[in-house]
Amino acid sequence: MTQRAIILRQVMDWRAAIWAGLIAGLVFLVLQTALLVSITGGSPWGMLRMIAAIVMGQNVLPPPATFDPAITVVALLIHFVLSILFALLIAFVLHRWGMLVGIIGGALFGLALYAINYYTFTFFFPWFFSMHGWVSVLTHIIFGATAGGVYEAFEHEEFVVEERG
Repeated sequence: MTQRAIILRQVMDWRAAIWAGLIAGLVFLVLQTALLVSITGGSPWGMLRMIAAIVMGQNVLPPPATFDPAITVVALLIHFVLSILFALLIAFVLHRWGMLVGIIGGALFGLALYAINYYTFTFFFPWFFSMHGWVSVLTHIIFGATAGGVYEAFEHEEFVVEERG
């Protein structure tokens, strides 16, 4: 005689994860830009030019780092697509454990994301190496914590019943 087990499995809320990515991406962008401008006195458009250069090439990097509508749109699209993808990953990994784990786990994910970005991707996009430092560490941690917390706040709990055995 075999025994059957009924298991409840929590399902990830994709809509909450997308919103978490958009909100955390906006928090990251505003905070990173504000801190860099206030600390370095640089242009608020410099970081967006670096992001746009991922697909537009390095020709968008030379000074002056002024506003350019096409560069800004490309940079924002890249930034928010990446923010959503990273928030989806955070939600996928952490969605079962609640708000505290969402925030702390998200912050740790943000720290890992910083390490990946600045210690590997700078090989392919070396212009980001100038962003290496405590401001970027802090904003990546805040991005992850925000994404994890917003996901948990917006998540609609749903479970699926599975039979095993």
